[in-house]
Amino acid sequence: QVDLVESGGGSVHSGGSLTLSCVASGLSFDNYAMGWFRQAPGKEREGVSCINRSGSNTYYYADSVKGRFTISRDNAKNTLALQMSSLKTEDTAMYHCAKSPRGLRSAVNGDYDYKGQGTQVTVSS
Repeated sequence: QVDLVESGGGSVHSGGSLTLSCVASGLSFDNYAMGWFRQAPGKEREGVSCINRSGSNTYYYADSVKGRFTISRDNAKNTLALQMSSLKTEDTAMYHCAKSPRGLRSAVNGDYDYKGQGTQVTVSS
């Protein structure tokens, strides 16, 4: 059974930083691309970033997070991370990590088959 558990969310002021973590179990972690997406109340799910199996290639869905967010993974620890800096109020959302059934191209296309429960990020002005 695949299990993805996120942590690291919280409440920060604009301009602050947070690092989200996701620990995966029940899978061969380095066989799959992984990603982060977020969802704010009343809004559609929005892709944030994804990373290939080895961690050598990343993709950021929105220009709004480029240069502020960094995705990474540690395959030895089955962990996915999202470093977020210069946070803005519009970054407020529930952040979920997700597993793609295949490689990075699949993740870029938003093809995910498992997701975690999420961790809340709230940015206040």
